[in-house]
Amino acid sequence: MKRPGFTLLTFILFCLMMDMTGSFCRASEAGSPFRLPDFEKFVMDNGLTVYLMEQHEVPLIYVSFVFPAGVVNDGETYGLSFLTAEGLLFGTQNYTKKQIEESLDFIGASYETSSSKEFAKLSLSFVNTDQETVFPILKDIVMLPTFDEEEFLKRKKRLLVELEQAKEKPSKVIGSYYDKFLFQDHPYGNPTSGIIGSVSDISVKDVNNFYAAHYNPGGSAIAIVGDFETSKMKEDITRLFRNWKGKGMTFSIQHEPISSIRTNRLLLVNKEDATETRFMIGSFGIKRSNPDYVPVQVVNTVLGGRFTSWLNDELRINRGLTYGVYSYFNELKDTGTFQISSFTPTETTIEAIDVTLEILDRLHTQGLDEETLISAKNYIKGQYPPRYETAGSLASLLTSMFVYDFDESFINDFQKNVDEMTLEKARQVIDDYFPSDNLQFVLIGKASEIRHAVQKYGEIIDKEIKDDGF
Repeated sequence: MKRPGFTLLTFILFCLMMDMTGSFCRASEAGSPFRLPDFEKFVMDNGLTVYLMEQHEVPLIYVSFVFPAGVVNDGETYGLSFLTAEGLLFGTQNYTKKQIEESLDFIGASYETSSSKEFAKLSLSFVNTDQETVFPILKDIVMLPTFDEEEFLKRKKRLLVELEQAKEKPSKVIGSYYDKFLFQDHPYGNPTSGIIGSVSDISVKDVNNFYAAHYNPGGSAIAIVGDFETSKMKEDITRLFRNWKGKGMTFSIQHEPISSIRTNRLLLVNKEDATETRFMIGSFGIKRSNPDYVPVQVVNTVLGGRFTSWLNDELRINRGLTYGVYSYFNELKDTGTFQISSFTPTETTIEAIDVTLEILDRLHTQGLDEETLISAKNYIKGQYPPRYETAGSLASLLTSMFVYDFDESFINDFQKNVDEMTLEKARQVIDDYFPSDNLQFVLIGKASEIRHAVQKYGEIIDKEIKDDGF
């Protein structure tokens, strides 16, 4: 749930931040390597990990708070993590939902809760002079949520409608089909927002129990970035959360090993009224802490990570088979996924997939040449550092470091790691991380029109998009 606040002051500050962005970009163009600004990290007596980073360019404070309460912890109750994260804003022991909204909206604060595969997250941003208003509310949201039943039932009702409507747009659900198909019974296959059958059965008691089990200081981290004095903020945060108790889950996920897949498979999801086919092709990827994270991004830039990639050039520019195609890695704590994603009219489905496979094969058989590698390296150096220039993105980066077990060397050594990448390293990355066999295909389209032709890609597993779940 997201509540963006907007005031005249917010607009002025936004303009100032845009000016900062321009200055940073000019520094990057001049060849100055980007380094993560200094920060302090400490662990409170109750186990809460705290990151503090001063940024005084504008009078704003950003908060990123993560909890070991992600979708992987849902068990068979898909949607429980999602509803619990949203329920944090339904009211607390000292504030009703309306009071939270009115207090934060009045001062132009932005706030959001969310749930992803491995963690739940609370994000906040506000003018630094409003800390005394915001922090008591923040404390209550984290430590004293009441999960008001009336608000919970209203959100649950809306979620059920959203889940039903999502099946009308394959772009919204193909990722859930892909993850479930790839990970099968592993928790990484759990759908983020749940499914109708499981969400229908979730009660306020379930949400309270999930909160008690997974929202605890020992497994959580807060990052605060912005215009403040570190010593004073350290005192404030320690005082704010020193009475937060609880023993629960950490970010180490308890599960069976991920099953390997030793054959090509194809999930064919029938949408009878479809006039196009949306597809994903790929396999397992890398975990976020993989030391080859940056080289993998460089190679993927060539394959499908930018507009001028091989895939987009051939499928969109040269042959007009799609409005867009891209490849990407979704990195998780223990593993990840790799996928090539696109869509095409039903009648050109086979041509589009065949061309996609030809380009993937070209990556393995021909590899990169020096000119292509240099181009990709320059592109990556221009794209990545600006992603971490704002206080909000830095706060999110710090909590990601906590969850995914990597450190500031990701930023500090970024340019060096890119510059030192060679053709030999690119070949090793291609061989190690880009799949060439045992590919997994997920297609959503009119099955009767394409079934016979897609049999050549692998064993077919059928589903109807109207059926509940993935």
